[in-house]
Amino acid sequence: MSDFLPEERAYEPRGAARALWDCRDKEVLLDGPAGTGKTRAILEKIHAACMNYPGARWLILRKTRTSMTESVLATFEDKVVEAGCSILDGASRQNRFSYEYDNGSKIVVGGMDRPDRIISTDYDGLAAFEATELSVDDWEKATSRIDRGGAMPYSQAIADCNPQAKGHWLNQRANTLMTRLLSRHEDNPLLWDKGDWTAIGRGYIERLDRLTGVRLQRLRYGRWAQAEGIVYENYDAAIHIIDRFEVPSQWRRIRAVDFGFTNPFVCQWWAIDPDGRAYRYREIYHTKRTVAEHAGTIRTYSQGERYEATVSDHDAEDRATLDREGIPTCPADKAIMPGIQAMTHRLAIAGDGRPRLFFMRDSLIERDESLAEAGLPWCTEQEFDGYMWPKNVEGKAIKEVPVDKDNHGMDASRYAAMFLDSGNIPMLTAIGPKSVRDEACESGREWLSVENEELWSSV
Repeated sequence: MSDFLPEERAYEPRGAARALWDCRDKEVLLDGPAGTGKTRAILEKIHAACMNYPGARWLILRKTRTSMTESVLATFEDKVVEAGCSILDGASRQNRFSYEYDNGSKIVVGGMDRPDRIISTDYDGLAAFEATELSVDDWEKATSRIDRGGAMPYSQAIADCNPQAKGHWLNQRANTLMTRLLSRHEDNPLLWDKGDWTAIGRGYIERLDRLTGVRLQRLRYGRWAQAEGIVYENYDAAIHIIDRFEVPSQWRRIRAVDFGFTNPFVCQWWAIDPDGRAYRYREIYHTKRTVAEHAGTIRTYSQGERYEATVSDHDAEDRATLDREGIPTCPADKAIMPGIQAMTHRLAIAGDGRPRLFFMRDSLIERDESLAEAGLPWCTEQEFDGYMWPKNVEGKAIKEVPVDKDNHGMDASRYAAMFLDSGNIPMLTAIGPKSVRDEACESGREWLSVENEELWSSV
Protein backbone atom coordinates (compact mmCIF):
# COMPACT_ATOMS: atom_id res chain seq x y z
CA MET A 1 0.00 0.00 0.00
CA SER A 2 1.33 3.48 -0.84
CA ASP A 3 2.36 5.82 1.97
CA PHE A 4 0.43 8.60 0.28
CA LEU A 5 -2.25 8.76 -2.39
CA PRO A 6 -0.81 10.77 -5.30
CA GLU A 7 -4.23 11.90 -6.49
CA GLU A 8 -4.58 13.95 -3.29
CA ARG A 9 -1.85 16.33 -4.49
CA ALA A 10 -0.79 17.91 -7.75
CA TYR A 11 2.20 15.57 -8.03
CA GLU A 12 1.52 12.47 -10.13
CA PRO A 13 4.22 9.78 -9.98
CA ARG A 14 4.62 7.72 -13.13
CA GLY A 15 6.61 4.70 -14.19
CA ALA A 16 9.60 4.11 -11.93
CA ALA A 17 8.52 7.01 -9.72
CA ARG A 18 5.16 5.29 -9.13
CA ALA A 19 6.91 1.98 -8.44
CA LEU A 20 9.06 3.72 -5.83
CA TRP A 21 5.98 4.87 -3.92
CA ASP A 22 4.91 1.26 -3.38
CA CYS A 23 8.38 -0.23 -2.90
CA ARG A 24 9.48 -1.13 0.61
CA ASP A 25 12.60 -3.12 -0.26
CA LYS A 26 15.68 -2.54 1.86
CA GLU A 27 17.96 -0.97 -0.80
CA VAL A 28 16.66 0.69 -3.95
CA LEU A 29 18.43 2.30 -6.89
CA LEU A 30 16.46 4.70 -9.08
CA ASP A 31 18.63 5.15 -12.14
CA GLY A 32 18.14 6.45 -15.64
CA PRO A 33 18.99 9.30 -18.02
CA ALA A 34 19.03 12.99 -17.17
CA GLY A 35 15.77 14.83 -16.55
CA THR A 36 13.42 11.98 -15.68
CA GLY A 37 12.32 13.37 -12.30
CA LYS A 38 14.26 10.95 -10.10
CA THR A 39 15.16 13.46 -7.40
CA ARG A 40 11.65 14.82 -7.04
CA ALA A 41 10.15 11.32 -6.91
CA ILE A 42 12.36 10.41 -3.95
CA LEU A 43 11.72 13.68 -2.13
CA GLU A 44 7.95 13.36 -2.61
CA LYS A 45 8.05 9.89 -1.05
CA ILE A 46 10.14 11.06 1.92
CA HIS A 47 7.88 14.07 2.53
CA ALA A 48 4.80 11.86 2.43
CA ALA A 49 6.39 9.35 4.82
CA CYS A 50 7.25 12.12 7.29
CA MET A 51 3.68 13.42 7.12
CA ASN A 52 2.11 9.97 7.54
CA TYR A 53 4.39 8.48 10.22
CA PRO A 54 4.87 10.81 13.24
CA GLY A 55 8.43 10.74 14.53
CA ALA A 56 9.90 9.36 11.29
CA ARG A 57 13.56 10.25 10.72
CA TRP A 58 15.07 10.43 7.23
CA LEU A 59 18.59 11.32 6.15
CA ILE A 60 19.11 12.95 2.75
CA LEU A 61 22.69 13.35 1.53
CA ARG A 62 25.20 13.80 -1.26
CA LYS A 63 28.95 13.47 -1.26
CA THR A 64 29.16 17.03 0.09
CA ARG A 65 26.61 19.10 1.98
CA THR A 66 27.36 22.19 -0.12
CA SER A 67 26.25 20.46 -3.32
CA MET A 68 22.78 19.89 -1.82
CA THR A 69 21.83 23.56 -1.53
CA GLU A 70 20.94 24.48 -5.10
CA SER A 71 20.05 20.99 -6.28
CA VAL A 72 18.23 18.67 -3.89
CA LEU A 73 17.12 21.31 -1.37
CA ALA A 74 15.98 23.69 -4.11
CA THR A 75 13.77 20.94 -5.56
CA PHE A 76 12.40 20.05 -2.13
CA GLU A 77 11.59 23.61 -1.08
CA ASP A 78 10.39 24.92 -4.44
CA LYS A 79 8.45 21.93 -5.76
CA VAL A 80 7.66 19.41 -3.03
CA VAL A 81 6.78 21.42 0.07
CA GLU A 82 3.80 23.73 0.02
CA ALA A 83 4.55 27.43 0.40
CA GLY A 84 4.24 28.55 4.00
CA CYS A 85 4.81 25.06 5.40
CA SER A 86 6.20 25.29 8.93
CA ILE A 87 9.15 23.00 8.15
CA LEU A 88 10.66 25.83 6.07
CA ASP A 89 10.94 28.11 9.09
CA GLY A 90 14.33 28.88 10.53
CA ALA A 91 17.69 28.84 8.76
CA SER A 92 18.22 29.85 5.16
CA ARG A 93 18.60 27.10 2.58
CA GLN A 94 22.39 27.22 2.47
CA ASN A 95 22.60 26.96 6.26
CA ARG A 96 19.85 24.40 6.75
CA PHE A 97 20.77 21.04 8.23
CA SER A 98 17.28 19.68 8.95
CA TYR A 99 13.54 20.02 8.32
CA GLU A 100 11.40 19.48 11.39
CA TYR A 101 7.70 18.57 11.14
CA ASP A 102 4.99 19.46 13.64
CA ASN A 103 4.33 15.74 14.23
CA GLY A 104 7.90 15.09 15.34
CA SER A 105 9.20 13.78 12.03
CA LYS A 106 12.54 15.08 10.84
CA ILE A 107 14.62 15.14 7.65
CA VAL A 108 18.35 15.55 8.32
CA VAL A 109 20.51 17.11 5.57
CA GLY A 110 24.16 16.20 5.23
CA GLY A 111 27.16 15.17 3.18
CA MET A 112 29.70 12.41 3.42
CA ASP A 113 32.44 15.04 3.59
CA ARG A 114 31.37 15.50 7.23
CA PRO A 115 30.03 12.03 8.11
CA ASP A 116 30.32 12.46 11.87
CA ARG A 117 27.54 15.04 11.75
CA ILE A 118 25.01 12.66 10.26
CA ILE A 119 25.83 9.05 11.09
CA SER A 120 25.97 9.35 14.85
CA THR A 121 22.21 8.79 15.12
CA ASP A 122 19.61 6.36 13.78
CA TYR A 123 17.13 6.74 10.92
CA ASP A 124 14.11 5.04 9.42
CA GLY A 125 15.41 5.74 5.93
CA LEU A 126 17.95 7.57 3.85
CA ALA A 127 18.26 8.87 0.32
CA ALA A 128 21.61 9.43 -1.42
CA PHE A 129 21.42 11.69 -4.47
CA GLU A 130 23.95 11.50 -7.31
CA ALA A 131 25.04 8.34 -5.54
CA THR A 132 27.75 7.57 -8.09
CA GLU A 133 29.75 10.31 -6.34
CA LEU A 134 29.90 8.13 -3.22
CA SER A 135 32.34 5.33 -2.53
CA VAL A 136 31.07 1.93 -1.47
CA ASP A 137 32.48 2.73 1.98
CA ASP A 138 30.36 5.90 2.09
CA TRP A 139 27.24 3.92 1.21
CA GLU A 140 27.83 1.16 3.74
CA LYS A 141 28.71 3.66 6.46
CA ALA A 142 25.50 5.62 5.85
CA THR A 143 23.20 2.60 5.52
CA SER A 144 24.52 1.17 8.79
CA ARG A 145 22.41 3.82 10.57
CA ILE A 146 19.00 2.85 9.19
CA ASP A 147 16.64 0.12 10.38
CA ARG A 148 16.85 1.55 13.90
CA GLY A 149 14.33 4.40 13.84
CA GLY A 150 11.20 2.39 14.58
CA ALA A 151 8.68 5.06 13.61
CA MET A 152 7.83 3.47 10.25
CA PRO A 153 6.68 -0.06 9.40
CA TYR A 154 9.73 -0.46 7.13
CA SER A 155 13.21 1.01 6.66
CA GLN A 156 14.76 1.84 3.32
CA ALA A 157 17.90 3.20 1.66
CA ILE A 158 17.29 4.87 -1.71
CA ALA A 159 19.94 5.99 -4.20
CA ASP A 160 19.51 7.91 -7.42
CA CYS A 161 21.96 8.54 -10.25
CA ASN A 162 22.59 8.94 -13.93
CA PRO A 163 24.52 5.90 -15.21
CA GLN A 164 28.31 5.91 -15.29
CA ALA A 165 30.76 3.19 -16.35
CA LYS A 166 29.51 -0.40 -16.26
CA GLY A 167 32.07 -1.38 -13.63
CA HIS A 168 31.01 1.29 -11.14
CA TRP A 169 30.39 -0.22 -7.71
CA LEU A 170 26.81 1.10 -7.60
CA ASN A 171 25.88 -0.65 -10.84
CA GLN A 172 27.46 -3.86 -9.58
CA ARG A 173 25.64 -3.61 -6.26
CA ALA A 174 22.32 -2.96 -8.01
CA ASN A 175 22.83 -6.16 -9.99
CA THR A 176 23.06 -8.22 -6.82
CA LEU A 177 21.91 -6.50 -3.62
CA MET A 178 19.51 -3.74 -4.61
CA THR A 179 16.12 -3.35 -6.25
CA ARG A 180 16.72 -1.40 -9.47
CA LEU A 181 13.96 0.86 -10.79
CA LEU A 182 14.61 2.20 -14.29
CA SER A 183 13.49 5.80 -14.72
CA ARG A 184 12.70 7.09 -18.21
CA HIS A 185 11.90 10.46 -19.74
CA GLU A 186 8.31 9.39 -20.26
CA ASP A 187 7.97 9.25 -16.45
CA ASN A 188 8.30 13.03 -16.25
CA PRO A 189 4.97 14.81 -16.99
CA LEU A 190 6.86 18.00 -17.82
CA LEU A 191 8.45 16.19 -20.75
CA TRP A 192 5.83 13.61 -21.78
CA ASP A 193 2.06 13.89 -21.55
CA LYS A 194 -0.91 12.21 -23.21
CA GLY A 195 1.25 9.96 -25.33
CA ASP A 196 3.55 12.61 -26.78
CA TRP A 197 6.38 14.99 -25.93
CA THR A 198 5.40 18.33 -24.49
CA ALA A 199 6.93 21.50 -25.95
CA ILE A 200 9.43 21.51 -23.08
CA GLY A 201 10.10 17.81 -23.53
CA ARG A 202 10.68 18.08 -27.25
CA GLY A 203 13.26 20.81 -26.77
CA TYR A 204 14.96 18.94 -23.95
CA ILE A 205 15.23 15.68 -25.88
CA GLU A 206 16.56 17.52 -28.92
CA ARG A 207 19.36 18.94 -26.75
CA LEU A 208 20.20 15.51 -25.37
CA ASP A 209 20.17 14.05 -28.87
CA ARG A 210 22.97 16.43 -29.80
CA LEU A 211 25.27 14.82 -27.23
CA THR A 212 27.88 12.39 -28.49
CA GLY A 213 29.77 9.35 -27.29
CA VAL A 214 29.42 8.11 -23.76
CA ARG A 215 27.43 11.17 -22.61
CA LEU A 216 24.76 10.40 -25.21
CA GLN A 217 24.53 6.80 -24.01
CA ARG A 218 24.32 7.73 -20.36
CA LEU A 219 22.29 10.94 -20.28
CA ARG A 220 19.94 10.33 -23.23
CA TYR A 221 19.44 6.58 -23.10
CA GLY A 222 20.32 5.78 -19.48
CA ARG A 223 22.91 3.14 -20.30
CA TRP A 224 25.83 2.20 -18.07
CA ALA A 225 28.45 2.71 -20.75
CA GLN A 226 32.22 2.59 -20.66
CA ALA A 227 34.01 5.28 -22.63
CA GLU A 228 36.24 3.79 -25.32
CA GLY A 229 39.09 5.79 -26.74
CA ILE A 230 39.22 8.10 -23.75
CA VAL A 231 42.30 10.35 -23.65
CA TYR A 232 43.08 10.21 -19.93
CA GLU A 233 42.72 6.51 -19.20
CA ASN A 234 44.37 6.88 -15.79
CA TYR A 235 41.86 9.44 -14.52
CA ASP A 236 39.80 8.04 -11.64
CA ALA A 237 37.23 10.27 -9.95
CA ALA A 238 37.56 8.26 -6.75
CA ILE A 239 41.24 9.19 -6.60
CA HIS A 240 41.54 12.57 -8.27
CA ILE A 241 38.45 14.29 -6.82
CA ILE A 242 39.03 15.03 -3.15
CA ASP A 243 37.27 16.80 -0.30
CA ARG A 244 37.95 20.48 0.19
CA PHE A 245 40.51 21.74 2.65
CA GLU A 246 41.91 25.17 3.47
CA VAL A 247 44.91 25.87 1.27
CA PRO A 248 47.91 27.01 3.35
CA SER A 249 48.79 30.61 2.62
CA GLN A 250 52.43 29.79 1.84
CA TRP A 251 51.64 27.41 -1.03
CA ARG A 252 52.32 28.53 -4.58
CA ARG A 253 49.27 29.52 -6.65
CA ILE A 254 48.54 30.06 -10.33
CA ARG A 255 45.44 30.61 -12.45
CA ALA A 256 44.70 29.10 -15.86
CA VAL A 257 42.21 30.59 -18.34
CA ASP A 258 40.52 29.30 -21.50
CA PHE A 259 38.40 31.96 -23.19
CA GLY A 260 34.84 31.41 -24.39
CA PHE A 261 31.41 32.99 -24.73
CA THR A 262 29.15 30.59 -26.63
CA ASN A 263 31.41 27.87 -25.30
CA PRO A 264 32.37 28.00 -21.62
CA PHE A 265 34.85 30.53 -20.31
CA VAL A 266 37.03 28.64 -17.82
CA CYS A 267 39.24 30.07 -15.10
CA GLN A 268 40.88 27.63 -12.72
CA TRP A 269 42.67 28.47 -9.48
CA TRP A 270 45.49 26.03 -8.69
CA ALA A 271 47.50 25.62 -5.48
CA ILE A 272 50.78 23.71 -5.43
CA ASP A 273 52.03 22.01 -2.29
CA PRO A 274 55.73 21.75 -1.31
CA ASP A 275 55.97 18.35 -3.05
CA GLY A 276 54.70 19.76 -6.35
CA ARG A 277 51.17 18.36 -6.19
CA ALA A 278 48.61 20.65 -7.87
CA TYR A 279 45.09 21.18 -6.48
CA ARG A 280 42.30 22.90 -8.44
CA TYR A 281 40.49 24.66 -5.62
CA ARG A 282 38.27 27.21 -7.40
CA GLU A 283 36.71 27.47 -10.85
CA ILE A 284 34.63 29.58 -13.21
CA TYR A 285 32.96 27.47 -15.91
CA HIS A 286 30.27 29.57 -17.56
CA THR A 287 28.84 30.63 -20.91
CA LYS A 288 27.22 33.82 -22.24
CA ARG A 289 29.25 36.27 -20.19
CA THR A 290 31.87 38.71 -21.42
CA VAL A 291 35.50 38.56 -20.42
CA ALA A 292 35.04 41.84 -18.55
CA GLU A 293 32.21 40.30 -16.51
CA HIS A 294 34.37 37.29 -15.67
CA ALA A 295 37.22 39.61 -14.74
CA GLY A 296 35.11 41.13 -11.97
CA THR A 297 34.43 37.67 -10.56
CA ILE A 298 38.10 36.71 -10.80
CA ARG A 299 39.15 39.83 -8.90
CA THR A 300 36.53 39.29 -6.20
CA TYR A 301 37.51 35.68 -5.54
CA SER A 302 41.24 36.34 -5.78
CA GLN A 303 41.37 38.95 -3.01
CA GLY A 304 44.08 38.26 -0.47
CA GLU A 305 45.83 35.67 -2.66
CA ARG A 306 49.07 36.00 -4.62
CA TYR A 307 49.68 34.28 -7.94
CA GLU A 308 52.87 33.45 -9.73
CA ALA A 309 51.14 33.57 -13.07
CA THR A 310 47.83 33.60 -14.89
CA VAL A 311 48.42 31.46 -17.98
CA SER A 312 45.82 31.85 -20.69
CA ASP A 313 44.68 31.08 -24.19
CA HIS A 314 46.27 33.35 -26.82
CA ASP A 315 43.32 35.46 -27.95
CA ALA A 316 44.85 38.96 -28.07
CA GLU A 317 41.64 40.90 -27.51
CA ASP A 318 40.52 38.80 -24.55
CA ARG A 319 43.97 38.96 -22.96
CA ALA A 320 43.97 42.71 -23.42
CA THR A 321 40.59 42.90 -21.66
CA LEU A 322 41.90 40.99 -18.65
CA ASP A 323 44.99 43.18 -18.63
CA ARG A 324 42.87 46.34 -18.54
CA GLU A 325 40.83 44.82 -15.72
CA GLY A 326 43.97 44.34 -13.63
CA ILE A 327 44.51 40.65 -14.40
CA PRO A 328 47.74 40.36 -16.41
CA THR A 329 48.24 37.08 -18.25
CA CYS A 330 51.03 35.23 -19.99
CA PRO A 331 50.44 33.00 -23.02
CA ALA A 332 49.98 29.31 -22.33
CA ASP A 333 52.06 26.64 -24.00
CA LYS A 334 49.27 25.17 -26.14
CA ALA A 335 51.16 22.21 -27.59
CA ILE A 336 48.48 19.52 -27.37
CA MET A 337 50.37 16.23 -27.23
CA PRO A 338 53.10 17.43 -24.82
CA GLY A 339 50.30 18.90 -22.69
CA ILE A 340 48.40 15.62 -22.66
CA GLN A 341 51.59 13.82 -21.67
CA ALA A 342 52.11 16.32 -18.83
CA MET A 343 48.55 15.78 -17.60
CA THR A 344 48.83 11.99 -17.90
CA HIS A 345 52.05 12.05 -15.90
CA ARG A 346 50.45 14.14 -13.16
CA LEU A 347 47.35 11.92 -13.02
CA ALA A 348 49.51 8.81 -12.59
CA ILE A 349 50.01 7.38 -9.11
CA ALA A 350 53.52 8.29 -7.98
CA GLY A 351 55.86 6.33 -5.75
CA ASP A 352 54.23 7.70 -2.62
CA GLY A 353 50.87 6.24 -3.69
CA ARG A 354 49.37 9.59 -4.70
CA PRO A 355 48.98 11.41 -8.02
CA ARG A 356 50.33 14.90 -8.66
CA LEU A 357 47.03 16.50 -9.64
CA PHE A 358 43.72 16.78 -7.77
CA PHE A 359 40.34 18.48 -8.16
CA MET A 360 38.62 19.68 -4.99
CA ARG A 361 34.89 19.07 -4.77
CA ASP A 362 32.54 22.03 -4.87
CA SER A 363 35.15 24.28 -6.47
CA LEU A 364 32.64 25.86 -8.85
CA ILE A 365 31.77 29.47 -8.06
CA GLU A 366 28.43 29.25 -9.89
CA ARG A 367 26.80 26.46 -11.88
CA ASP A 368 25.76 27.33 -15.43
CA GLU A 369 22.22 25.95 -15.43
CA SER A 370 21.97 26.17 -19.24
CA LEU A 371 24.83 23.68 -19.54
CA ALA A 372 23.35 21.38 -16.90
CA GLU A 373 19.93 21.41 -18.57
CA ALA A 374 21.52 20.55 -21.91
CA GLY A 375 23.33 17.57 -20.42
CA LEU A 376 26.71 19.19 -21.10
CA PRO A 377 29.66 19.34 -18.70
CA TRP A 378 29.35 22.21 -16.24
CA CYS A 379 32.74 21.82 -14.53
CA THR A 380 36.14 20.54 -15.61
CA GLU A 381 35.97 17.12 -13.99
CA GLN A 382 32.82 16.30 -15.95
CA GLU A 383 34.79 16.58 -19.20
CA PHE A 384 37.09 13.62 -18.59
CA ASP A 385 34.67 10.89 -19.69
CA GLY A 386 33.92 12.69 -22.96
CA TYR A 387 37.45 13.76 -23.86
CA MET A 388 38.08 11.27 -26.65
CA TRP A 389 40.44 10.34 -29.43
CA PRO A 390 38.84 10.32 -32.90
CA LYS A 391 38.28 6.90 -34.46
CA ASN A 392 39.07 5.54 -37.89
CA VAL A 393 36.61 3.67 -40.10
CA GLU A 394 37.38 0.48 -38.18
CA GLY A 395 36.46 2.15 -34.89
CA LYS A 396 40.01 2.25 -33.55
CA ALA A 397 41.29 5.32 -31.73
CA ILE A 398 43.61 7.65 -33.64
CA LYS A 399 45.90 9.00 -30.92
CA GLU A 400 47.01 12.18 -32.62
CA VAL A 401 44.72 15.06 -31.64
CA PRO A 402 41.62 14.60 -29.40
CA VAL A 403 38.15 15.48 -30.63
CA ASP A 404 37.74 19.24 -30.24
CA LYS A 405 34.50 19.20 -28.23
CA ASP A 406 33.56 19.90 -24.60
CA ASN A 407 37.23 20.29 -23.72
CA HIS A 408 37.51 23.80 -22.29
CA GLY A 409 38.40 22.68 -18.78
CA MET A 410 40.76 20.11 -20.28
CA ASP A 411 42.55 22.91 -22.12
CA ALA A 412 42.87 25.10 -19.03
CA SER A 413 44.15 22.16 -16.96
CA ARG A 414 46.67 21.37 -19.69
CA TYR A 415 47.90 24.98 -19.67
CA ALA A 416 48.42 24.74 -15.91
CA ALA A 417 50.27 21.42 -16.13
CA MET A 418 52.56 22.68 -18.89
CA PHE A 419 53.39 25.83 -16.94
CA LEU A 420 54.12 23.94 -13.72
CA ASP A 421 56.27 21.36 -15.52
CA SER A 422 58.13 23.89 -17.66
CA GLY A 423 60.76 24.69 -15.07
CA ASN A 424 59.64 28.30 -14.77
CA ILE A 425 60.48 29.85 -11.44
CA PRO A 426 57.80 31.97 -9.74
CA MET A 427 56.76 34.94 -11.86
CA LEU A 428 54.75 37.84 -10.51
CA THR A 429 52.57 38.60 -13.52
CA ALA A 430 51.00 41.64 -11.90
CA ILE A 431 54.26 43.48 -12.54
CA GLY A 432 55.86 44.64 -15.76
CA PRO A 433 54.58 45.49 -19.24
CA LYS A 434 52.69 42.82 -21.14
CA SER A 435 55.36 42.30 -23.81
CA VAL A 436 57.97 41.69 -21.12
CA ARG A 437 55.75 39.34 -19.16
CA ASP A 438 55.08 37.29 -22.32
CA GLU A 439 58.80 37.02 -22.95
CA ALA A 440 59.29 35.92 -19.36
CA CYS A 441 56.70 33.15 -19.72
CA GLU A 442 58.14 31.90 -22.99
CA SER A 443 61.82 32.12 -22.03
CA GLY A 444 61.61 30.77 -18.50
CA ARG A 445 62.64 34.03 -16.80
CA GLU A 446 60.77 35.89 -14.11
CA TRP A 447 59.84 39.55 -13.88
CA LEU A 448 60.31 40.99 -10.43
CA SER A 449 59.95 44.32 -8.72
CA VAL A 450 62.01 45.26 -5.71
CA GLU A 451 61.07 48.56 -4.03
CA ASN A 452 59.63 49.80 -7.34
CA GLU A 453 62.87 49.04 -9.20
CA GLU A 454 62.23 46.74 -12.16
CA LEU A 455 64.75 43.91 -12.50
CA TRP A 456 65.25 40.81 -14.61
CA SER A 457 66.12 37.61 -12.83
CA SER A 458 67.43 34.81 -15.03
CA VAL A 459 66.71 31.18 -14.36
